[in-house]
Order: sequence, then C-alpha cells, then structure tokens
Amino acid sequence: MNPPAVPGEQGNAPGWTPIAEEAVRAARVLHPEGNALPRPTRRRVITVANQKGGVGKTTSTVNLAAALALHGLRVLVIDLDPQGNASTALGVEHRSGTPSIYEVLIGDVSVTDATAVSDQSDNLFCIPATIDLAGSEIELVEMASRESRLKEALTSQSLDAMDIDYVFIDCPPSLGLLTVNALVAAHEVLIPIQCEYYALEGLGQLLSNIELVQAHLNRDLSVSTILLTMYDGRTKLADQVADEVRNHFGDIVLRTIIPRSVKVSEAPGYGQTVLAYDPGSRGSMSYVDAAKEVAERGVQHREAS
Repeated sequence: MNPPAVPGEQGNAPGWTPIAEEAVRAARVLHPEGNALPRPTRRRVITVANQKGGVGKTTSTVNLAAALALHGLRVLVIDLDPQGNASTALGVEHRSGTPSIYEVLIGDVSVTDATAVSDQSDNLFCIPATIDLAGSEIELVEMASRESRLKEALTSQSLDAMDIDYVFIDCPPSLGLLTVNALVAAHEVLIPIQCEYYALEGLGQLLSNIELVQAHLNRDLSVSTILLTMYDGRTKLADQVADEVRNHFGDIVLRTIIPRSVKVSEAPGYGQTVLAYDPGSRGSMSYVDAAKEVAERGVQHREAS
C-alpha cells in the first residue's frame, strides 16, 4: 500500500510546510514501492576501509546497508571493529558471550550461527563484534591461513542459504590483521573520505596495502568506490577537498556527497541507522541516493566487463 500523498507537494503550493516536506521525504525512504534496486548477478562483498578514524566509515557502512535492504536487497553487515559500533547501530546484541565474528574467525561458530537479524529490516543482517575481538589479532598470528580466515568462512554455503546479495565488512581504523582479512575476503573496497582538513592523510598507505593484497592474496580485489562524507556547504574547504578527490580518483567517486548532519551523528546513540532514526532528514536521503549509485554502478560494471 502506497503512502498517502501530502497536500501541496510542491514547495510553493498552499499548505506546504517544512514538516510536510520532511514527511514526504520520509515516506519515500520508508516506502520505496516501485523503486526496487537491481540485484547483482553475483554476490558483492565490499570492504569499507580507511585507517583514519572519524571519517564516517561505520556510519556509511550501516546506512548504505540499510538503504539497500529497504529497497528489497538482502544485506549482511560484518562488524570487524572491536568497538562494535556497527552492531549497535543495527540494533544487534553484542555483549560478550554472544556468537560473533570472533568465534567465526577462530572457527568455533559458523557464519549462519553468528548472524542476527537487525530490528530495522527483515532484509538486514549482522554478524556482531564483541569485546572478545579486541585480542583476536594476537591469536590469529599463530593460526594457519591467518590472512584468509574470514574468506574461508564466507565461501561456505551459508551465504547462499541466506540468499545474501551484498556483504559489507566494517573494518577497524587500522591496517592490522583484521583489515587484511577483510581485504582478502572482499571483491571491492569502498573508501569514505571526509571533506575536511587532512582528508587524504594516510590514504597512500591504505592504497599501498591494498596493492600488496592484490599482488599476493586477492587478485580480484579492486577499489570500486570513493564516498565523500561530512560535507559542509558553508565552507570553501569542503568544495576544495571534493574537487581534489574527484580530480585524483575520477569516476570511482560517487556523485552523491553525504552532508555533515546532526541526525546522522545522533542516530547511533539510539541504536539505529539514520534511515530508521530520521528517514526524512538530508542525511538519510543522501545515503539512499548513494546506495542507488552503488547498486546501479555494480550493474554497469558487469555489463561493461
């Protein structure tokens, strides 16, 4: 059932108010009937990485995943950050003792048994991170195939059984063994870059590590997407950074830019994505637009290949 139309849907129409405008936007986010996104012909495994903290990495992971799920795609988020922020935002239990990505990595639990359904969509799943993950890199050093533990877990039949279209892997803000596992397990890398000072700081090291993984561990890996975040249109700096990133990386930079938003910042504190917390906000709409680009670009890349 389609959401009721709001009178005066044009800004200059009688009865039009900012609240009415936000209600229309919220209805479009929460009821995207007729706007289903294309399913990929093969599952897309996307690692979201940037060792620089505070760039919107986890925020982008959970909100892109939620937007794709709302548009009918089945999405799994793997929380590989010991802080567990992605698990919190998706409303998934992640107290110590909960089946989590830690148990998956050490081989004690299957992907299926560690997967929980988000309370925000029946299409949105999460393998949570618990505090046990904090010491996992030390344990992994002694294990066989330490760089490919996650890949081995994900190549099982469990993802086929869940009919997953997208897997998003949220990395810790470092270039350690957990991030290497994420890069080895993925087909693509999505890098969020904030439109602020020192935006490209440390990015060269990340790209060098990706090249090493490509050369030695995962030849199928590619940097497919750059997402500009924390854009503040009131500053010249934001435009300068956006232009610099576009000039350097070209077409892999999404057209959609995520604005700096109070609602986006508040949502995790309520255990929600911004799409659930305030679906009519600018931040929410921006993530929906970015998710559409991600889905459509995936189809274009397949057709071109």
